[in-house]
Amino acid sequence: MKKMQGYAKKFHKEMGWEISGQAYETAQSSLLNNYMLLTTEVAEVAEELRRTFNMTNNHINEGIDKEEAFRRAKESVKEDIGKEMADCLAYITKIANYLEIDLEDSFYQKMEEVRNRKNRDIAVFKKY
Repeated sequence: MKKMQGYAKKFHKEMGWEISGQAYETAQSSLLNNYMLLTTEVAEVAEELRRTFNMTNNHINEGIDKEEAFRRAKESVKEDIGKEMADCLAYITKIANYLEIDLEDSFYQKMEEVRNRKNRDIAVFKKY
């Protein structure tokens, strides 16, 4: 993840897509714009998932076994959903780099926090 964050930082600078400024108003505007772009990309991931489920149902209606139908649908959207997830990562790393957050460290710290929660419902995690 550190390598990806470093790459993203250089890439965003090269493309002129860095979050603008240190002044509050400029940074606020740029951060909000990038956050809105991130949420748009997250919605596009949801659209690809919806497409997967619709495609699966179409295959099932054609008489294909549901497991095979789902496998085919996932394979069909794999590249597109990967691109949308990459877009999400690009915005996440851009915001993290601006705020000087090490995503890799943050990720492992958060997972350890979740692991050690007293109120977690293990059955929910196993179900999904």
